[in-house]
Amino acid sequence: MYPYYYGFDPTMILLIPAMLLAVYAQTKVKTTFNKYLRVYSQKGYTGAQVARYILDKNGLRNVDIELTGGRLSDHYDPRSKVLRLSNDVYHGTSIASVSVAAHEVGHAIQHGEEYFPLTFRNNLVPIVNISSSMSWIFIMLGFLVTPPLLKIGILLFSGAVLFQVVTLPVEFNASSRAIDQLVTNSLITTEERKYSKKVLDAAALTYVAAAASAIMQLIRLVILSNSRDD
Repeated sequence: MYPYYYGFDPTMILLIPAMLLAVYAQTKVKTTFNKYLRVYSQKGYTGAQVARYILDKNGLRNVDIELTGGRLSDHYDPRSKVLRLSNDVYHGTSIASVSVAAHEVGHAIQHGEEYFPLTFRNNLVPIVNISSSMSWIFIMLGFLVTPPLLKIGILLFSGAVLFQVVTLPVEFNASSRAIDQLVTNSLITTEERKYSKKVLDAAALTYVAAAASAIMQLIRLVILSNSRDD
């Protein structure tokens, strides 16, 4: 049985680095976005204009662009083929605005090209939606009732971990496509490229933190499961 000290679970220590990384990532993306939201692009295009231009250049005229609420809520919806941009990005002419818009267009281009990691991730969504919600029920029952249920919970949780890991190449690739499209189509200057990259690298860090947290949680659960078998 895994040792506990005065009710403290020592495996929780495994989560501390991932938690610190998550806090750092959230702070980094907010500060970087806010910083470059005040740095206006020399070309003067809005995020919506940049998105429309890149979509059309890549033969994606069937993808619509909509204004959505919230902040940093920008996303591409592959089911309805709609690019949804927040107010700061849709109307903004800053480096942050055009960079985020181009990144989301990167996902639309991936979808149009049937980029395998994106297709694989999209196919995981319905499975993960069920497994992630059910996993902790089985995990709790495994601790309280019978160990075999814990193993089922871990297996279900593994699906959520896989989703987070697969998300990494999808996001990195979308950012790479965004930079290429912005520079190739002269939507930003060569000098602005490094600023755009800073915005997208900060955003990517949040996905790295999410994957790290999920992996460390899975390792922790496996350790706890094995300790109950001893």
